Amino acid sequence: METLTFDSEDLERTEEFLSHAYAKMRIGNGTPDSSRARIHRSAIDTVSVDELDLDFDMSYAVTPLGRICLCVVHEGTIEDHVYQGVSDSFGPGDVVSFAPPELSYAGRIHAARYNITMLDPDLLTQVAGTADPLRPEPVRLTGHRPLSVAAGERLRSTIRYVQDHVLADAAVADQPLVASTAAQHLAATVLATFPNTASVDPTGLDRQDARPAALRRALAFIEGHPDRPLTVAEIAEAAHVSVRALQYAFRRHLECTPLAYVRQVRLSQAHAELVAADPEAGATVTDIAARWGFSHPGRFATLYRRTYARSPRRTLQDG
Repeated sequence: METLTFDSEDLERTEEFLSHAYAKMRIGNGTPDSSRARIHRSAIDTVSVDELDLDFDMSYAVTPLGRICLCVVHEGTIEDHVYQGVSDSFGPGDVVSFAPPELSYAGRIHAARYNITMLDPDLLTQVAGTADPLRPEPVRLTGHRPLSVAAGERLRSTIRYVQDHVLADAAVADQPLVASTAAQHLAATVLATFPNTASVDPTGLDRQDARPAALRRALAFIEGHPDRPLTVAEIAEAAHVSVRALQYAFRRHLECTPLAYVRQVRLSQAHAELVAADPEAGATVTDIAARWGFSHPGRFATLYRRTYARSPRRTLQDG
């Protein structure tokens, strides 16, 4: 995990830092008597979450980021935010996508405290997939506002979850399965929040491909690689079907999603490790859970108890 902190009242230093942390940009100060900028970033390979606090009015003009850039406004306003075909303003509580990864944008920030979450655009395609796994078309967002108030709130909650239960502890965030699960969960929530080009309904070919043989290939791949940071796209490729066909096969035959099945297999692996582990040698439920992709100890305990009718702590103690 990577962390960085910036705190300065020097506008030139702030511009230099922002250009390095995001993309090349020019900024201006609309309140010369104040110019303090405080920024804290926590990041894993494909996702970064930043908290920014500006006590001055700042104009900005930013070159393309090449990443999905989400903004959640806590205080203050962001006004006259423009990119190709869009002009909008945002206030406290708003959650938006700043601009498509390939476009420049500009605007003005008024004494705002806000969150910037960025993720690799490829994550959207990995989660949603396309009809042809051999020639995948990148999935793109087609709007910058959430589909509904409830959708926006779910995205805010997901960002808070990533902040509080993944990025808050480097030992947890550095676990490959935790990082992969968090990134895919965030990408899936983004797709459920904003209009996009992903097609979720299976085609006739998808339904034809969703045969038991394809499902068996998928299950064998998952069960043979539970310690790898699997994506839905990788599982579909191993099964020789599209992501939509894979998802349809799991719904039709197992009544769950591919990633839910991955979670079940990893829970079984965590259970086996808890049974074999020695608490006297320093083994802990939290460490074992994180190793298998479960970053939230409370949620892991609830899922474990529902499956094995006992707490993970009791399993670790009793062997």
